[in-house]
Amino acid sequence: MDRFIGRERELRALTRALEDVRGAAGGATQPGQCLLMRGRRRVGKSTLVEEFLRQAEVPHLFFTAGGGSAADELLELRDAVVASALPERSLFAEEAPEQWNAAFRLLAEILPDDSPSVVVIDEVPYLMERVDAFEGMLQRAWDRLLSRKPVLLLLVGSDLSMMKALNDYDRPFHQRGREMVVGPLNPADLGEMLELEPAAAFDAALITGGLPLICREWPPGATMWEFLEAALENPISALLVSAERSLAAEFPPQAMGREVLRAIGTGERTFTNIARAAGGIAHSTLTRAADLLIDKRVVAAELPVSLHPSKERRYRVADPYLRFWLAFLGPHMAEIERMRGDLTLARITERWTSWRGRAVEPLIREALARLLPDAGLPAAPVVGGYWTRSNDVEVDIVGADRGPVAKELLFLGSIKWLETSPFDAHDLAALHKHRAALTDDPTPLVAVSRGGVNCSGLQAAYGPGDLLGAWRTR
Repeated sequence: MDRFIGRERELRALTRALEDVRGAAGGATQPGQCLLMRGRRRVGKSTLVEEFLRQAEVPHLFFTAGGGSAADELLELRDAVVASALPERSLFAEEAPEQWNAAFRLLAEILPDDSPSVVVIDEVPYLMERVDAFEGMLQRAWDRLLSRKPVLLLLVGSDLSMMKALNDYDRPFHQRGREMVVGPLNPADLGEMLELEPAAAFDAALITGGLPLICREWPPGATMWEFLEAALENPISALLVSAERSLAAEFPPQAMGREVLRAIGTGERTFTNIARAAGGIAHSTLTRAADLLIDKRVVAAELPVSLHPSKERRYRVADPYLRFWLAFLGPHMAEIERMRGDLTLARITERWTSWRGRAVEPLIREALARLLPDAGLPAAPVVGGYWTRSNDVEVDIVGADRGPVAKELLFLGSIKWLETSPFDAHDLAALHKHRAALTDDPTPLVAVSRGGVNCSGLQAAYGPGDLLGAWRTR
């Protein structure tokens, strides 16, 4: 379980950036490269960087901001430099810079001139918040000093909106770095890491969200029920505590965003129902809270994909693990803490099949977007769903040339994610009926089924193994 799994694409990107630096060393005026790496907390960014540094075997500095004062962060930077593998690192201890401008200047002096090095600044949003004019100082240091050295500068952060803003056109560091997004471990990685069959790998993705810290607690080959039983007996299990720690870091206890997120996490999807479940909060308050959650990429707001515009927006928790935690664990932490995790497990057992059927839909749509084109279906720039306010028409999969208002529907499909019940003629008849509500054209039909397909008349059909290949082949 300690071996490093997955992240081949990310490691290749980091290695290519370092090779660009190496190739420009001694020749280019500005050989330095900068990457802005963002990803949600506990998704494994720091572990990824550590593995990259282990493989790269070049002098490096790894500094992690801790959210302290500007002076405290500067002291931590000095200690990190002194403990690093950079040449001339002792100069930091001797001169002890008291300003960030001076620290950047001294850092540039001790970086090698003719061979590559790596400088990592983790949790950059803390510095953006606590250090006055940090972005401006970073920009000047990069333009005048750091970029003139053969250095790969990695700026890493968990606050997705702040990391994205760092590169906005009206900010000092605009276009100084290339953006790199680190997501969770994908289902194929989980299948390999946890020694699971394809269908079980998707279950693991819905429970753990692909967060490495949680996945390390899952014994290889164990079923999801064995994992859940053990986790619910351990009050400090990462499965139990990771969500609360992430929420505490992003939303203070009094923040209305937490109430709104809790309402969405319990299954409410429409604006009106979310407002009611959050205690009848005002329209303006809910709008601000929802905008904050969407801005932080915690919640996704989606519109139906069809040939006509719609205002029927639906909300869902974007992170599968957080969605699972809000539905099953967060509301019942008191009983888990008094060692009655068996009650929680019974509740999960009762609701799992119906909850999973809807929770897996975004993951399946992502898999199709990655997998296509193939022999059955064309590539689709947008893979979404369709619904009406009353849900009398609901299509799980809509492939289109654009969204949410499409010019052309490329395929329509249904998801049936049950172990023993295959997609059959009754399901196909329902799909035909719903297609007629969207278009008069003979748009290709597709089925995604966990239990197989036992009818004809589909242009394509996919099972768990087919979908898992979307991550193995890309």
